[in-house]
Amino acid sequence: MKHRTFLLVNPRSGRGTIRNRLLNVIEVLSAADHQVTVYPTKARADATAVVAALSDEYDTIICCGGDGTLNEVVTGMMHNPNTYELGYIPAGTLNEWSSGLKISRNAEKAAMDIVKRHMMPLDIGRFGEKYFVYTASFGAFTEASYAAPQEVKNILGQAAYFIQGIKSVGNIKPIPMRLVIDGKEYKDNFLFGTISNSMSVGGVVHFDETTVKLNDGLFEIFLIHNPSNLLEFNDILDGIVKKDLSRKCLDFIHASSVEIYTNSPINWTLDGEMASADGHITVQNLHSAVSFLVPEVAKNKHQPTNQ
Repeated sequence: MKHRTFLLVNPRSGRGTIRNRLLNVIEVLSAADHQVTVYPTKARADATAVVAALSDEYDTIICCGGDGTLNEVVTGMMHNPNTYELGYIPAGTLNEWSSGLKISRNAEKAAMDIVKRHMMPLDIGRFGEKYFVYTASFGAFTEASYAAPQEVKNILGQAAYFIQGIKSVGNIKPIPMRLVIDGKEYKDNFLFGTISNSMSVGGVVHFDETTVKLNDGLFEIFLIHNPSNLLEFNDILDGIVKKDLSRKCLDFIHASSVEIYTNSPINWTLDGEMASADGHITVQNLHSAVSFLVPEVAKNKHQPTNQ
């Protein structure tokens, strides 16, 4: 079967190395009967606008870029009434989420996995009127992902996030917040929180893989309460390192919706890009919202529970 494929490429992602691999990717797709249209993005949010307006002559979209580019593509898909299967060729700085799906960092290998057409439904998060693929985070270190300039990320790679995170340590302040998670209330001062659909967040917090499925209709919600003393702070660090999220100042919850209330607007990151929220925001899990082309090993791991 011949596929009409829209290959969207962010030429500035990562260190820009995808420019040197693009022809090889196209050759892999063409050999598998994909008629390929290539579109290089021109500016921030360009991918969202282009994908939202894409016609039904295409059946496949392939995103070649970083986490932010993937977020833009999925956001565009959420605003497009047509249905597409989505493939991803990671070309960014972190590419944290794709590693959980065993998607290769080698562009040609990622393309080879896409043409095998192993499709799995993927949950998407809705954050007010915005969308996210793998995480919405607030608090400590969340600024690191968007405060480091793209040029610095391209040069230093993952180290850019670490450096920016160290710079923000002195600015960490607990955030008073009330969350209603699937009807249950959590009210406290929090250092950090993430609503995710991922095996890890920020390259620091790694969840037990047996507790995470990317298409079960549930988020993994992780909250760090403000510790009252050094012993509690050390216990938080020990719990994160050992993946023991049952410690006193930690909450780890599976849920499909979250209502968040704050006294003033706070900064969030959605898939590593800055966002802000006023005093109230609703976050919902859109179950199986995107048809994603993944390596076979990922499809087997994340088989829906009703199959």
